[in-house]
Amino acid sequence: MRIADMFDAGDDPVVSFEFFPPKTEDGTEALFHTVERLRGCRPSFVSVTYGAGGSTRDRTLGLVARIKNDLGIETMAHLTCVGSTKAEIREVLKRLVDAGIENVLALRGDPPKGETEFKKPEGGFGYASELVEFIRDEGFPLCVGAAFYPEKHVEAPDHEVDLQNLVAKVEAGAEFLVSQLFFDNQDFFAFVRRARSAGIDIPMVPGLMPVTNVAQTARFTEMCGSRIPQELLRRLKIVEEDPAAVVATGVTWTAQQCSELLDAGAPGIHFYTLNKSSATLAVHAALGL
Repeated sequence: MRIADMFDAGDDPVVSFEFFPPKTEDGTEALFHTVERLRGCRPSFVSVTYGAGGSTRDRTLGLVARIKNDLGIETMAHLTCVGSTKAEIREVLKRLVDAGIENVLALRGDPPKGETEFKKPEGGFGYASELVEFIRDEGFPLCVGAAFYPEKHVEAPDHEVDLQNLVAKVEAGAEFLVSQLFFDNQDFFAFVRRARSAGIDIPMVPGLMPVTNVAQTARFTEMCGSRIPQELLRRLKIVEEDPAAVVATGVTWTAQQCSELLDAGAPGIHFYTLNKSSATLAVHAALGL
């Protein structure tokens, strides 16, 4: 099912889980069982991230096909511009369609490990908007999503340029948007207001990640330009020596975020799981979805 159609299918929020492809066969099997455990949450769809230049590309393609065909869960494959020519991306898109996949998330992608700046591949794309436009122009029967950044993309010089970049993705043909992780709902609400004022009228889904490890979360937020609110930091500081209490604190904060977002009209929630099910299951249970 096309993800864009899910937002019109009923009153229930569109809840989704994101995973990354492991580097080994054993890891892939473990992840598959994690997805099986989360199937009881009845996710609207799950997504699998993508490695540039084949680093995890084949595992992404294999996983999305297996999850959809063996578990019966709708899937979305991430697709990035990093390290790929137009011909290579066209081949990946053909493989996805042949496997019965109907949804992709079109991203520029982060620089490869060890590099600090994104470099446009020769014969490839430099922006996610170009990738979205390519998928449309090539006529692939895919529902295309794109990303947005409530606190601004780390490379955007200012908020206005960041917003115009998002407008370009939508004008190129993106049908729904998923946010980078954030911990302060006011950042999300403020960005959505600005996006609506700029004419963006497609679904904008908040992306959330329960804190399960303080140091790990700090690394992620620094990398993607998100911030941890002082109140959450205060709560985590109190329990930092107790791993179980850290997880409980993170779950409580995220559950409160979800409730507020859904009450305010968010069309769904996209959970960044880090390939683990327990914290996401706890948030899901707390919400009663």
